[in-house]
Amino acid sequence: MVLTDRQRDDLHAGIYEYLVSRGEAFAECAQAFAQADPKSSDRKTNNVGSTPLLEKKWTAIPRLQKKVLELERAVAQNAKIHAHRTGDGAAANGVQRRMIPRLPCTATLQGHQGAVLCVQVHPVYTVVVSGSEDGSIKIWDHESGDYMKTLKGHTNAVNSLSFTPAGNYLASSSTDLSIKIWDFETYSCVRTLRGHDHTISAVKFIPAQNVIASTGDENANIDVAAARTKQLLSASRDHTVKLWDLETGFCDHTFSDHTDWVRTLAIRNHDGEVWASSGHDQVIFVYDSTKKKIAELRGHEHVVESLAFLCEDAFPKNVNPSRVETERDYLASGGRDRTVRLWSVANATCLQIFTAHENWVKSVLIHPSGNYVLSAGDDRTIRVFDIKANRCLRTLENAHSHFISSIDMHHTLPIMVSGGIDLVLKTWMLD
Repeated sequence: MVLTDRQRDDLHAGIYEYLVSRGEAFAECAQAFAQADPKSSDRKTNNVGSTPLLEKKWTAIPRLQKKVLELERAVAQNAKIHAHRTGDGAAANGVQRRMIPRLPCTATLQGHQGAVLCVQVHPVYTVVVSGSEDGSIKIWDHESGDYMKTLKGHTNAVNSLSFTPAGNYLASSSTDLSIKIWDFETYSCVRTLRGHDHTISAVKFIPAQNVIASTGDENANIDVAAARTKQLLSASRDHTVKLWDLETGFCDHTFSDHTDWVRTLAIRNHDGEVWASSGHDQVIFVYDSTKKKIAELRGHEHVVESLAFLCEDAFPKNVNPSRVETERDYLASGGRDRTVRLWSVANATCLQIFTAHENWVKSVLIHPSGNYVLSAGDDRTIRVFDIKANRCLRTLENAHSHFISSIDMHHTLPIMVSGGIDLVLKTWMLD
């Protein structure tokens, strides 16, 4: 038998208690049960209240089953979130996880009153921010899909967002000609930068290592040492890129190599030593930390909408140098000529051209593995290009109901988000 003697006695006592509680209709059954097991009528069940103990245990079973199912779902979700910590990227069944998006989306985040123009994933937490034509910045919890907070301050469309490497400050740029720096702990605007003469299209923090704050400026309200950055780049329709000092709020340098609207910026995150810009003049200029132009990449036949270096953390500690050197030299670009291009910065050459998109390409990124380029655009698709195979590996058709304006993903966690003209953000499962 499965039950011990004590468990069997408790069960019989519970059955006898239940039969007695049912009144005259079960009186004979209770008497017969007591004759079969005299101990059942004598044993106390330690029950509290008028409801028989057997009924309480019986109704507890569905509640426990429901709780078990909830815990199993939580375990499954946590396994997906932390699968990257297995070391080799392998799933439990031994199948290699490529960590690329697939249909359907896991959540649709709604709340903006205008087109979503930019999205950004927090470098530390499972938090996503979005900027919109409605002038607002919204903060979302990626895991639950819940809306958290709205940052208000801009008076026109928010075109670009950028987190500091530590994630404690957020920069936003707008058509209202301003750049705002937000403290991401208090959600307050701590500084507004002005100097551009037209729409500010893009903004990026430049990662820095061993940052030491200046002691002379008492008005400095940005902790650059904690932020792990001292400088900010901005690109504008006034044909310039500006380099800003975060402590003083002044523009340190203006780059005027472009001859038309500068639409996009990209920073090499692992060291902050190289950055690139491009836009309507179709030329990609690449600069180093000394403000020297080190490359001009030409090949796009229309406006360049997006640039991206390898998606990785600033100054990562555990890397394989031989594996990442080539990948860190990659620069991806996407434009209105419907192409996605992969460049070698060191050689100033175009390595590959992907032509699968059927409309403007609005956003690109290089997968943290260095194996794929992801892109999205006005054909309402998100596409994954395999760099080694030189082909489109996966297409997410109708990912949004309208043009897709922006995509972003976390450098280690399986988090990817997209934003579109359809006013919504979507989060994606990575398999």
